[in-house]
Amino acid sequence: MKRGSRLSGVLHVLLHMAQQPGPFTSETLAKAMDTNPVVIRRIMAGLREIGYVRSEKGHGGGWTIACDLSKVTLRDVYAALGNPPLLAMGNRTEAPGCLVEQAVNAALDQAFDDAEALLLARLGEVTLAMLGEDLRKRIGSRKIHDISAHRA
Repeated sequence: MKRGSRLSGVLHVLLHMAQQPGPFTSETLAKAMDTNPVVIRRIMAGLREIGYVRSEKGHGGGWTIACDLSKVTLRDVYAALGNPPLLAMGNRTEAPGCLVEQAVNAALDQAFDDAEALLLARLGEVTLAMLGEDLRKRIGSRKIHDISAHRA
């Protein structure tokens, strides 16, 4: 079963951007995410619209953080991505005629709703600044200072 990884990927990119001053090109960010620069530009354009990043064109231009990382939660970033599905599981059919399947769906729907509410609440408790601090601790604990966080 395929899992959505867009939120994880966007958080990855934002943390890279937060760790080093200066703009990042779409090509550089795409390399970090192992994707195409066009994908990065689409994602970043959406984040720019809500003020999380800004872009500058031309030589020396690129994407930079434009928000206070202590005020942006993982849930905010999730919402900025259009609230993609959180769970990979679902009901076999959405409108079954079978009474047994209706009972199964009712139980699963409640469990799925509860799980999503819990996950969204947790995402709302973690800020981008908290992720950045965790990264700094991880880098410090490895005593690696001369290479990027991506290779650490």
